[in-house]
Amino acid sequence: MSGPVRVSVSESGLDAAAAAAAKALSAGGLVVIPTDTVYGLAASLQHRQAIRAIFHAKNRPPDTPIPVLVASIAEAEGLVPGELEAHEALLRRFWPGALTVIVGSSPVIPNEVTAGRGTVGLRQPDSPVAVAILRAAGGALAVTSVNLSGDPPACEAAQLPDALLRYVALVIDAGHCPGRAASTVLDLSVAPPRVLREGPIAREELRELLPNLT
Repeated sequence: MSGPVRVSVSESGLDAAAAAAAKALSAGGLVVIPTDTVYGLAASLQHRQAIRAIFHAKNRPPDTPIPVLVASIAEAEGLVPGELEAHEALLRRFWPGALTVIVGSSPVIPNEVTAGRGTVGLRQPDSPVAVAILRAAGGALAVTSVNLSGDPPACEAAQLPDALLRYVALVIDAGHCPGRAASTVLDLSVAPPRVLREGPIAREELRELLPNLT
């Protein structure tokens, strides 16, 4: 069985690589994309079967939500109308970057992404390649790390596991990903807001804009 098509950003150019990713995603395929942390496994929000394929490919528990990466604050606001209006200053300070915010979901977010929880995690990655792909693909994608559940994520295209690649249509190879720590996760769906996971952005930084943070 042949493996996925591979497109090198350095050889093809950013625009061509982003267009290739968007085409594969719009056809319902899974695409490996580089991010500002590790390589991610991406699916279109318009293709529920592709999102379900992420769980199958990774052996991921079905009750584990998948984050949504967005190309901009405006794209995030369009996905969850009204949920981010009070937090624009926070997003402008920390996006693009290592902050995932959890807010109330909306009908445009598939239940497969939220695992039926009614909330969704959103982040704008600090990666020109990832943002170019997101823009070409409509502004938002379901994205999680490319690894079998419980295994380390991949920072190089050569580290992608063969057992997972058999489900992938396309790999966008942009060389080494920084491999930074997982993003800070901030739950804005509760009052007061809570830090669920502290990563590169510390609680004290967030508290400057959210004095009631717990």
